[in-house]
Amino acid sequence: MKLKTIAKLASLSLAIIMVACTGKTNEGYSNVTGWKYNDKKGTGFTVKKDYTNQVPPGMVAIEGGSFTIGGKGEYVTAPRDNKPRRITVSSFYMDEYEITNNNWREYTTWMKAIFGKVAPRLVQKTEPNVNVWREELAYNEPILENYFTHPSYDQYPVVGVTWEQAMDYCQWRTDRVNEKALTDAGAILPTDFSKLEKQTGLDSIANNFIFNTQKYLTQKNYQPASGKNAKKDLYGQNRKVDMSDGILFSDFRLPTEAEWEFAAYGITSGKNGMVPEGKIYPWSGNQLRNPSKKQLGQMMANFVRGRGDMMGTSGSLNDKATITAPVNAYFPNDFGLYNMAGNVNEWVLDVYRSTTFEDMAEYNSFRGNVFLTLVFVSDNLGNKTYKVDSLGRIATEVAKGDDVRNFKDGDDSSLITSINDSTGLANLRNNAKIDPTDVLRPTISEKTRVYKGGSWKDRAYWLNPSTRRYLDQDKSSNDIGFRCAMSMIGDKDQTKKK
Repeated sequence: MKLKTIAKLASLSLAIIMVACTGKTNEGYSNVTGWKYNDKKGTGFTVKKDYTNQVPPGMVAIEGGSFTIGGKGEYVTAPRDNKPRRITVSSFYMDEYEITNNNWREYTTWMKAIFGKVAPRLVQKTEPNVNVWREELAYNEPILENYFTHPSYDQYPVVGVTWEQAMDYCQWRTDRVNEKALTDAGAILPTDFSKLEKQTGLDSIANNFIFNTQKYLTQKNYQPASGKNAKKDLYGQNRKVDMSDGILFSDFRLPTEAEWEFAAYGITSGKNGMVPEGKIYPWSGNQLRNPSKKQLGQMMANFVRGRGDMMGTSGSLNDKATITAPVNAYFPNDFGLYNMAGNVNEWVLDVYRSTTFEDMAEYNSFRGNVFLTLVFVSDNLGNKTYKVDSLGRIATEVAKGDDVRNFKDGDDSSLITSINDSTGLANLRNNAKIDPTDVLRPTISEKTRVYKGGSWKDRAYWLNPSTRRYLDQDKSSNDIGFRCAMSMIGDKDQTKKK
């Protein structure tokens, strides 16, 4: 018996050595050491089998690739701020639809529940500016009073939100999605809103009640959930989840301009290997009406046909939208994204510069980086911990040299002006007509952000994804909304829809 046992052990050892030496992977063993994975008698090193990324709720996986970013046509009076250049975009996720009024009300309701009594000013900062609907020579009061709150507009895109508000929403969404993921996995207990009554003061709520992804990952003394559904390690002990578990999602954020333009065009190669570069609009073909036999003549987007023509003639030639339309209206592009042209313009992450396309990186191009450093505080005993801000997040600061929004800024954007209003292409805000000879025209700063896509009040020119406009990040309009993006960890073929 002893000889047989020794022979079996020798055979097993030889197999393990062969796996390690040949470099071939094995589901149960390391291909470099031969040691067994996920062994309760070992060091506790775990390896997930057949792991697949999960598509975040409401999003579509966009497989990255190379494309020509920038202008696809010529227009004599158009700004020269989108010089064509070949770049590569990594795979990422993008919202299928623009963020709706209903989505935003979920956010404001949560803020009211958490901060309504202790910090109403924080709630007020999340409210959209409904006054963007007010015009001196138009009767828009019914829209102003109902657009954000009435159920008839639930699935319409939220407007009147600044770039800064959109960024705050992305952070809130990150924390709520990860909070639910951890709750479902048994890693944390669900939030009990009834305990809010016992919380006294903003600091108490921020430190003890609000879930924040970064705070969860950095807290050393965090107590994991207990009970039969709690997340356990190899040894059956309750433990804290980290990014290696594959449960937490990356941060939601605004898409970069390069990502947004790539996603809008929906560029994919066909079975014959041909790539449809040079499209004017996000859909196939260059018509503004559907050319297919089944939907012949139907409008492809929500935009202005010409002066005073906001929706076409009543009946089959009508696009059914005087102002905005529901976010699932019209037809999706080849990536399955709706309203990447028309309906509302959309904020993107980038700082605006007219010379962006001369300075851009060849992959994942983006201007606007501000690298953040976490802030530590010390107690009376000299122990360091992370500082938490009023929203329950880890406080951050910008070290010297880490604000690179103006990096290599050979900008001449102060020379860029809007074109004459008679063309229908003017970019006017607050009814201010811009004279190209006016030295007091709006200036470009590190807070000037790009928006793209065209809207319900724009001419067809702006439906081209390569067109660019800008507005300061603390301003809002009735024709600018947004959708979220998320960086993909791994490749598209590792992704499955939850």
